[in-house]
Amino acid sequence: MSSKAATPSVFDPAILGPALRDALVKLDPRQLMRNPVIFVTEIVALLVTALWAQEMLTGIGAPAFSGQIAAWLWFTVLFANFAEAVAEGRGKAQAESLKRGRTDLFAKKLLFPERDGERASEVIPATALKVGDVVLVEAGDIIPGDGEVIAGIASVNESAITGESAPVIRESGGDRSAVTGGTQVISDWLKVRITTRPGESFVDRMIALIEGAKRQKTPNEIALSILLSGLTLVFLIAVVTLYGLALYSGTDLSVAVLAALLVTLIPTTIGGLLSAIGIAGMDRLIGFNVVATSGRAVEAAGDVDTLLLDKTGTITFGNRMASEFVPVEGVSEQELAQAVLLASLADETAEGRSIVALAKSDYGLAEPAAGSGRPIAFSAQTRISGIDIDGREIRKGAVDAVLRFVGIDKREAPAEFNAAVDEIARSGGTPLAVAEGRWLLGVIHLKDIVKPGIKERFAALRAMGIKTVMVTGDNPVTAAAIASEAGVDDFLAEATPEQKLDYIRREQQGGRLIAMCGDGTNDAPALAQADVGVAMQSGTQAAREAGNMVDLDSSPTKLIEIVEIGKQILMTRGSLTTFSIANDVAKYFAIIPALFVSTYPQLGALNIMGLASPQSAILSAVIFNALIIVALIPLALKGVKYRPVGAAALLRRNLLVYGLGGIIAPFIGIKVVDLAVNAIGLI
Repeated sequence: MSSKAATPSVFDPAILGPALRDALVKLDPRQLMRNPVIFVTEIVALLVTALWAQEMLTGIGAPAFSGQIAAWLWFTVLFANFAEAVAEGRGKAQAESLKRGRTDLFAKKLLFPERDGERASEVIPATALKVGDVVLVEAGDIIPGDGEVIAGIASVNESAITGESAPVIRESGGDRSAVTGGTQVISDWLKVRITTRPGESFVDRMIALIEGAKRQKTPNEIALSILLSGLTLVFLIAVVTLYGLALYSGTDLSVAVLAALLVTLIPTTIGGLLSAIGIAGMDRLIGFNVVATSGRAVEAAGDVDTLLLDKTGTITFGNRMASEFVPVEGVSEQELAQAVLLASLADETAEGRSIVALAKSDYGLAEPAAGSGRPIAFSAQTRISGIDIDGREIRKGAVDAVLRFVGIDKREAPAEFNAAVDEIARSGGTPLAVAEGRWLLGVIHLKDIVKPGIKERFAALRAMGIKTVMVTGDNPVTAAAIASEAGVDDFLAEATPEQKLDYIRREQQGGRLIAMCGDGTNDAPALAQADVGVAMQSGTQAAREAGNMVDLDSSPTKLIEIVEIGKQILMTRGSLTTFSIANDVAKYFAIIPALFVSTYPQLGALNIMGLASPQSAILSAVIFNALIIVALIPLALKGVKYRPVGAAALLRRNLLVYGLGGIIAPFIGIKVVDLAVNAIGLI
């Protein structure tokens, strides 16, 4: 099951303090040039500040009024910077927790890594390790860097990375050979070949990504930035034109008033929140233990049509596990379970451990005292494990190997034994035979165990309009059985890496966006080709490098959260853009009459808010324009709640809530500010 990591509160003092400092640092024009709307606002603020200083020195004009306008223009820029800094601060707070988990590590570098069984080593700082070095990590040791297990099998505590307390098994070969620097071995030992240089480990990259150091704007964000820049240019030309109209009509318009008009009309609300929305979306992914290496992928997730999932390690657990014991006639289940337990004690494979676990959990059996009997270890050559105890010879293993031990062929085996073997094979499982001496006791059913709760999660994806496809190298019979149990919409059997890649390309050529979840090296090409490539943290280094997201919980259906967050970013950006443009309507009614009412008294009819004076109207609009950015920061960081509705319904909702709300809210807000401004005598 996935776990949602704790996300720091918007109002956490540990975030607000640094965010206020960063907001001041971001006043650097070189940084603000990335945000044209707020950059223009800062230039205007500088201009009005210079005007105020001139009026203060010469005593000509209204320095109290221009000074207040300048102050609130600076507040507008600061509040926009503050929104971005708070969003970044939440990510930095999460990164700090990872930094605190890292210590000055030392490594046991093997002197003769090519020699089997040789453990001679030298202790060196982990920072001195090079790619290709082989290190020995034993129980209690911290793994000094990212690498691949080349020998051994051990339990590894990855809670520092994933937040999950349950240890995971890491072993050489297969898709569970990748280990992450900073995790701890809690049993046995591993030989690990280092695959990354110091400072380039998965944790280091994750910290950099969380801190936003490598964040790039997504295509939608770039398009919206261009739109906002265009609107800013249009209003700049309009304001300059108004100055000419004012001169022609004999109206006295100060630079401060024109500056206030420009800043309140350009889309400062969405301009101030745009960066925060994108950063907060990636932070929300971190809250679900998913690290995105690409903002583009986060947005693409919001429009995914098809999800491909590798079977082994993604839909199912990485190894086949015992699911039932089938005794032959004359043998009870309890007797078979007792024999199976004894025969599997020396089997250190994942399948052997699952057999022991099933015998203990379902049949209440206990292991014999240490030293009892003579265990027969499982080997790839014999394909049998067992024990000689109290004159009994108990064996368990592949059907043909056990039949040879018994001294018979399959035709001579009991009918119920052959029936059980055939039924398990037809269902896509693996049968193992159990014997004592020259007698067959029964069959163990090994099967791919589908991860719990996954069928319901696939149903939720289906409700979101996402097609799920399982890809596996298994034969069609086995694939069909697993696909039915897991509840996927379709499956691709006997799939090679090339076939997975071709499938994704065909879907993309049809205009569909594809997400791929995988954990193995054979999944890497497909992960790289997919629009959204989600690699499992439990998978290989190649898979994690190929994907543009890494799921630290290794939960294949985490795409539900990823899709929702992608849609949240798009919806939040669209909703706040609608609100930002709509609330300009109220500002027209506040400022335009104030500009020309002395020349054209008829414009007083447009003062439907009943604002006290032209100066009060202008100042109130500027103050509201700054404060609304602060008011919307929590919504920008939290995101608009995702609802699985159609585009038409979503558009209607946006226009009703954020369009109509964007018109009504400023009328109320500007009036309240006007009353406050006059009550405390600012005008």
